[in-house]
Amino acid sequence: MSGKTEMSADLALLGVLAVLWGASYTFIKIGVETIPPVTFIAARTLIAGAILLTVIRWRGLAMPADAAMWRRFAFQACLNSVVPFTLIAAAERSVDAGLATILNSTSPIFTFLLTALITRHEPVTARKLAGVGAGIVGICLIIGTEALGGLGRQISAQLAIVIATVSYAGAAIFGRGFKGLDPMIPAAGSMLCGAVMLVPLSLIIDRPWTLAPSTASILALLGLSVFSTALAFVIYFRLIHTLGSVGTTSQAYLRVPIGVGIGAVFLGESLGPAAWVGMGFVVAGVAAMTIPARRAGAIPGKA
Repeated sequence: MSGKTEMSADLALLGVLAVLWGASYTFIKIGVETIPPVTFIAARTLIAGAILLTVIRWRGLAMPADAAMWRRFAFQACLNSVVPFTLIAAAERSVDAGLATILNSTSPIFTFLLTALITRHEPVTARKLAGVGAGIVGICLIIGTEALGGLGRQISAQLAIVIATVSYAGAAIFGRGFKGLDPMIPAAGSMLCGAVMLVPLSLIIDRPWTLAPSTASILALLGLSVFSTALAFVIYFRLIHTLGSVGTTSQAYLRVPIGVGIGAVFLGESLGPAAWVGMGFVVAGVAAMTIPARRAGAIPGKA
């Protein structure tokens, strides 16, 4: 496959990933209406992990047997599923899916900051720094205006989403360490490790056998698990190695209008004026950081 063809395929997959993850916020919003967050995410990781493991065996592949690799899967699970999935699910009990999409779309900003301050595996440029500034302004506009109104519960939920976003940023960087593995292997390994951590908590905290989830919540859970988790994470781990950690998280600026639009159509949500302005800053900031500068001979999108 030529470099241009491969890059076109990667950019197409980036768009698919943006749609899958943009829809996830609406799936979560519907799901947590009748399923508690810990149980909802435990089921999400278990179903997605089982699907991925089944496909891996069908393809004739084998999961790693060494304990060191499984420890890495477990750490990736904490960064990429256990912590952020649960925080977002809990937050969406009081935060709209569209607003969650906007706040979580700042992951490239935190990926860049962690890269610049710690790993330094990708270059720091003035444009990326400007993008960070715009993104932070956007977050402050979205959260800060409500803070002035004293909406404490909303602020806690919104900050939980920001913390989840920082966790995703760490996962994007740590995920580079799985280079050489079939993308399904780390995806399945991290999902299964996440399920091992969350299922016991679900049994203790929520006693899921006592729950009576609605049909809509169950369908949302299945859609989230199959499409926005199992399929999405296979694409994610492929792109981490082809587009880089910052390049892969660039789907966040595509995810914003998609996630907000899905929330508006299916949940009847709407954004306030400050949130719209904040979204504009966030999208501009993420785009400034991730859309590559034009260079002679450069491959668009390569991080």
